[in-house]
Formats: sequence, C-alpha cells, structure tokens
Amino acid sequence: MSDHPSPLIENYLGEAGFWHVATIGRGCKLDPKLISALIKRWRPETHTFHLPCGECTITLEDVLLQLGLSVDGYVVTRSAQSADWGAVCYELLGAILDNINGGRIEIGWLRDTFPEPDNDSTELERIRYARAYILEMIGGYLMLDLSRNLVHLRWMLKFVDFRVTGDFSWGSAVLATLYKEMCGAMRPNKAKIGGCLSLLQSWARFRFPFLCPRVDHPYTFPLITRWNHLASYVGISTSLKDIWLLLDQRSKAQFQWTPYEDPVIRAVIPDEFFQNPNIWHVNVPLVNYAIVEMHQSDRVLRIPGKPYLLLEEERRRQIHIQRERRDPLNPIRRDDDVGLSTAPTQSSSPLIAPIQ
Repeated sequence: MSDHPSPLIENYLGEAGFWHVATIGRGCKLDPKLISALIKRWRPETHTFHLPCGECTITLEDVLLQLGLSVDGYVVTRSAQSADWGAVCYELLGAILDNINGGRIEIGWLRDTFPEPDNDSTELERIRYARAYILEMIGGYLMLDLSRNLVHLRWMLKFVDFRVTGDFSWGSAVLATLYKEMCGAMRPNKAKIGGCLSLLQSWARFRFPFLCPRVDHPYTFPLITRWNHLASYVGISTSLKDIWLLLDQRSKAQFQWTPYEDPVIRAVIPDEFFQNPNIWHVNVPLVNYAIVEMHQSDRVLRIPGKPYLLLEEERRRQIHIQRERRDPLNPIRRDDDVGLSTAPTQSSSPLIAPIQ
C-alpha cells in the first residue's frame, strides 16, 4: 500500500466505512514462515486451526478490532447483471484504460492516474481519488488475489454513493476471502496464498505471546497498526521447524483466548466498537460475491476451565438445523453424514438481507 490517505478525503472514507483501515498506511512486513506454520494447522472442514489448545480461528471480532472494518450490515454480493467495465471505470473514476482484462485493472495505474489531491482540487476530483484509494486498498491489501497487481472493477459498483457503501459488511467479505485462500493453500500443488495475510499474522501475534516480537510502542487503533513500528526479534524463533515445535509445546498453556480484554488494549478501542458485542457469536454465511464460507463461532465458545471446543451435543444440533434449513447457500452434499458442509458454493442471485 501507499502511505496514509490525504485528510481531504477523510469524510468520504468515513462515510464508506474505510477510514480506520486506511490509517494502517503501508502496513507491516509479513513473516512467511509464521504464516506457513499456521496454514499447516488449518482445517478447511471446520475453518479452524487445530492445535493442542483446541480449535481456534480468526473471527469477525478480530476483523472489527484489528482492521476497524464493519462486520455488521448487508452482505457484499455480485450484481445480477453484467457490466460494461470500461463505462463503469469512466463513469466513477473519470478515466479509462486501453486494456481492461476481464474487468480487472492494474493497481499501479490507479496510483499513477490519481495523485493525492491538493487544496485547489474540486469535490468531484476528491471523490474519484477516494474511490481509487478504496479500490487500491481492496486489491492490494484487504482482498488481494494471486495476481498481486490487479483489482476487479466490480467493487466500484459499491462506491457510487459512499453512504450506501458504509452499509455493507466489508469485514465479513475480507474474512470470507481469507478463509477461502487458506483453504486453497492446503492443496498440495498450491505455492501461493492471497487474502489479508496481515490480519492472519496480527491475529497470531495477539494470541501466541511466545511468537510475538517486542514492540516498545503504545497500542493504537486499529490494533494491527501495532506491528507498523520497529520490533525486536531477539529471543523469537524464526525457523519454520521451531515455530511448529513452539505451537505444539506451548499453545495449550499460553494461548490467549481473550486478548482484547486487556485494559491497556481496550483503552485505545473507540467506544462505538463495543456497542454490539454479540455480532460475532452467531453462525452466519460469510459472502464475498460467489464465495460462501460458513462462520461457525459456536465451535470456539469458551468452556470454563477448558479450551474452546465444540460440544458433541451442540455439533449434532447444528447438523440437524443445517438439514432442516436447506437453501441455495447450503445445498445437500454427499458428506452430510460427516458434519457441517463448509465448502464454497455458488450463489446465482445477490443476497440483500443484513447479517448480524
């Protein structure tokens, strides 16, 4: 990502729900060995990491507090109609490329075409710059794909009115994309992974203190910005085998189930992020266009004195409910007798119901 956005577009990013995540700026350096060690413990069947401490996963709460993205609102779905991407690009950005590859454009083109506005810029120029900046964040940081330098113009259809943009659950779309990418990375022939890997890395550092570098800087919001500062890795294992060994040996005793209850951390989180604390404790489909990933937070409920494990009785109840409520998002599968199906499915029509 480029540096922090211009203050001239703060009000537009705020309306769209992207101001907090925009303040992350250039972000932090990724640790590929830590990410690889986590992927090795990921299970696509349940969308959880299987560790000696039990099942754990990245939740909507983590997305909300780590990135500052809303997880409450309407699901982000594809328009039922095909679009003329050249016309969309020109209408919303005021510029057009010579070559739009299947609706995707180069992120570098956005940076070159839309320089930071100055005090003499018009309102229309600022709006277009804000749209380009959000599109760059989505394609280059939040929901990047394996191309690494392309972003689809379909997101632009959500940026016509920033007030409407802010009504969508962008956080659930980011989490659905990350779930999908981690599931895809489990395939033997897969060598790359997309999605918001900074979220994955920051989640691990808040949960596994023995893998966390030392940062002599106060917490800031969004919480992921903690790793933007100079960090000391003295005494921190950096080899892949050592990380695997630490996860096996120390996660059961030292895994932090509730890191955000630390008063020092809660003090920097804006009050509005605690207004609806139960929105991540439900089973909901996480939808990102045609991607549907089940967010089963009941699998990681706290049991006093024990890890977050799914009770067998609760598991059977979920399976029963799943069979009773078949819909296009949860078609009958041959593996229904095994457990809940969490594989991505195709949705032919957009969903408009809000998720809470």
